[in-house]
Amino acid sequence: MPKITPGFFSGKLNRRKFLQVSSAGIATSLFAKKGEAASFFMKRFLKLPAKKTPFITPTEHFYIVQYSGPETVDVNRWSLKITGKVKKPFRLTYKDILKRPAVEKMVTLTCIDNEVAGDLISNATWKGIELKDLLEEAQPHSSVVDAAFFGADDYSDSITLQRAMQYDVFLAYEMNGKPLNKDHGFPLRAVVPGLYGIKNVKWLTDIKLTDYDYKGYWQKKSWTDQATIKVSSRIDDPGAYNTLKNGHVFRGIAFSGYNGIGMVEISFDNAMTWKRAKLDPTPSPFSWVHWHYEWKDPEPDDYRIFVRATDRIGRTQTSFLANAFPDGTSGLHSVVAFVD
Repeated sequence: MPKITPGFFSGKLNRRKFLQVSSAGIATSLFAKKGEAASFFMKRFLKLPAKKTPFITPTEHFYIVQYSGPETVDVNRWSLKITGKVKKPFRLTYKDILKRPAVEKMVTLTCIDNEVAGDLISNATWKGIELKDLLEEAQPHSSVVDAAFFGADDYSDSITLQRAMQYDVFLAYEMNGKPLNKDHGFPLRAVVPGLYGIKNVKWLTDIKLTDYDYKGYWQKKSWTDQATIKVSSRIDDPGAYNTLKNGHVFRGIAFSGYNGIGMVEISFDNAMTWKRAKLDPTPSPFSWVHWHYEWKDPEPDDYRIFVRATDRIGRTQTSFLANAFPDGTSGLHSVVAFVD
């Protein structure tokens, strides 16, 4: 279905016009002057169920997008090297890493290619070691610009040394209480809150400090080097084209990267006015939040309902529709609903 921007419809949704721009356009010729028949078609054939999104994504349901998967890593032969522009390069085995002081953080990851309201986003609890500690031991030269990550699959990317030295960046060896599996980067992966998945390199083998801006696989193809996650939100309940009753509770998720969500709003009048939704408590500023809104006494009519989020530093989700290239998708999610 094509994406429809706020303002595409003037006032309430015209069902017949919507059909003309939707995947159900074929039905238009059948229902050219029969609004009730068109409405029946949408309710009967396009109705989608609500999504059920647990706060912690089970590992087996966590999204997977990867450059390529390596052969199974032999943990007995594997090691992590800290090299490059450092005074004291060193190497750690898997056993060495497990002996180091551990941190545990809840972090949501999302793919830079995730479409508006898409499913390439998941939330997990990770356990690992702080990158800052390793870099301090290696003693970077004053000329260092980037920390470049290299994976066993020959994929690479980088973050600035300034970002790498912040407390929230870590190297994870556990996910949701168990060792990383192969798909999610065993034995070790980078977790960089607030940056898209392209920067969270899996199957780590080497961290190299450089005195230049290191360009990874996607940057060489002109994708963003900053990879800052944009503010986003999604309506999970109801699904599209549902008939709703008084008191229906809208639910969904919102995500900001590492600033936390400060507000979620919902609109029933084509994004002209907004009502504030309630946020469920979250233990981490690096995770998505669940939101909900009870719709009381709606007038019988057709509606396109929009949602938008604002993070704790004041960034409000944009309505501007952008494709993934070069720095991630954007736009507002909406669903069509009916009240009889």
